[in-house]
Amino acid sequence: MKYILVTGGVISGIGKGVIASSTGLLLKTMGYKVTAIKIDPYMNLDAGTMAPTEHGEVYVLNDGGEADLDLGNYERYLDVTLGRDNNLTTGKIYSHVIEKERKGDYLGKTVQVVPHITGAIQDWIERVAHTPSDETGEVADVCIVELGGTVGDIESAPFIEAMRQFQFRVGHENFALTHVSLVPVISGEQKTKPTQATVRELRGLGLLPDLVACRCEQELQAETINKISMFCHVSAEQAIGVHNVSSLYHIPLLLEEQGLGKYLDKRLGLSEIKKSQAMINRGLDIHKKWGNLTVGYERLFESVEIVLVGKYTALQDSYMSVIKALEHASLRCGRKIHIKWVESGHLEPETETKDPTKYHEAWHTLCRSNGILVPGGFGSRGTEGMILAAKWAREKKVPFLGICLGFQVAAIEFARHVLNWSDANSSELDPNTKHDVVVFMPEISKTHLGGTMRLGLRPTVFEEGSENWSIARKLYGGSKNIWERHRHRYEINPKLVDSLESTDQVKFVGKDESGERMQVMEMRDHPYFIGMQAHPEFCTRPLNPSPPFVGLVAAASGQLDAHLDLQKDYKPPHPTTEMVLGEKVGKNNVIKSAINDAEFNTPTQSPKVNTKDLPIA
Repeated sequence: MKYILVTGGVISGIGKGVIASSTGLLLKTMGYKVTAIKIDPYMNLDAGTMAPTEHGEVYVLNDGGEADLDLGNYERYLDVTLGRDNNLTTGKIYSHVIEKERKGDYLGKTVQVVPHITGAIQDWIERVAHTPSDETGEVADVCIVELGGTVGDIESAPFIEAMRQFQFRVGHENFALTHVSLVPVISGEQKTKPTQATVRELRGLGLLPDLVACRCEQELQAETINKISMFCHVSAEQAIGVHNVSSLYHIPLLLEEQGLGKYLDKRLGLSEIKKSQAMINRGLDIHKKWGNLTVGYERLFESVEIVLVGKYTALQDSYMSVIKALEHASLRCGRKIHIKWVESGHLEPETETKDPTKYHEAWHTLCRSNGILVPGGFGSRGTEGMILAAKWAREKKVPFLGICLGFQVAAIEFARHVLNWSDANSSELDPNTKHDVVVFMPEISKTHLGGTMRLGLRPTVFEEGSENWSIARKLYGGSKNIWERHRHRYEINPKLVDSLESTDQVKFVGKDESGERMQVMEMRDHPYFIGMQAHPEFCTRPLNPSPPFVGLVAAASGQLDAHLDLQKDYKPPHPTTEMVLGEKVGKNNVIKSAINDAEFNTPTQSPKVNTKDLPIA
């Protein structure tokens, strides 16, 4: 196993995740099997209880793991399926060591950061790196390990020390380090002092970078490369420039142009790894398709405008996978995507009184959109604005996609304004409503928030005969059973489904394997109006975009019929559901999920949270 550690210096948020993912993709085009691990030095067990505005999107994995958004980058670029253990946090490693101490596994020794914490970190990385993650079912050749945060942060010190030891554990020939640093431009000059300082600090901690990836607004000048080479103890070929480009999909090719693949081959002896002809052909195919993707992006002239009506628009990373799903779908549809952001609360009448400018700007943006997307979210804030957005889309025949909470508010809106249930609501928002369209799931914990939602890859079964009319089903290639990832505590009230479907305008065309949970809603007399309880954005791929997003962008750009025909060849992202969950079909042709809804990974004490933002979807 070859390991490539990616660290960052100067400031956070400069693109370590994209560079790590692009490095992995480049290795895949060379015919190697690649997996990835993300280290997050925060004390949380996972990202599940963190607000999106605090840390960005909470990314959900097949096994129900709630992880850092960089795991989404890895899955999308590498086309792999990762698990909860691929995201290592300080909370996880300390919990692991403390549990062993309580069991007496350390035989009475004093448990310390060195060697026990650092040893556990190395054991964890080595174990997870050898877990198969792609369609081959084989152990990867290379593992990319990204260390979150910035070198020098006090919380990352145990991980830095663990990786210092790890390089000797696995051998110099099996360990390479890429350090990502910022090269700012001051008065037109590229400054290397910050990079020199962060490399000096890294070397002082016992880690010597093999590659220095320099983030800069413009292309690195030869003089800048020479300075970095001289003062950072690397050759010129080891200083790689990663300047701003028109799209992130160009980064792998940018790294290739600068000889990254050739250097890693020489440094790690990659050519000694045996590759089958099938893997070589797969790599060539990926390289060709990725090249066509980037060239196609540059040649797009026509555009489509999608309005995202959300609650966390102040930090757009809160919707990272949604953004990527829209980008992938727009590339498939041959359109440049323009995402317009609307804070859902700004659509509410109260905002007109408090801040009429924001109110009218929000409505102006909504009214001129080609399509409307209402994503998932938590808490009561802004939900009335989401309901108004769904009402506008339904009445004005604007293409609409509702995800998780967006799916639920679309059902509430229909109940209020078509069925005339004026008090229709979620039971959490209004416990006294007579029409609780959305209810708390019976098996979900009300006292523990971490890891207690309905999480991970779940099946949806389409209604018999729906293949003749359902747009949603056609987008999935006509499959009767589909699999998408879920993250929710509330669901459509099964007792009110018959009433909601009574007008024949709305149909819950997709349900869970028991037939009791509503998972796909479709408006019959509408060009495109689909709601999904799942989060299909988590399974999107640049070369294999998520079907509901393809439908939204295609409908918004007037191409839906053509793309419904193209979707007949849709294949779900690998590995197959059989590999992931062991799909079984019973006597009644009902899928049996291997995930038990009643099994939760709960902390010993419920965390304190702002009750205003308690999870609603």
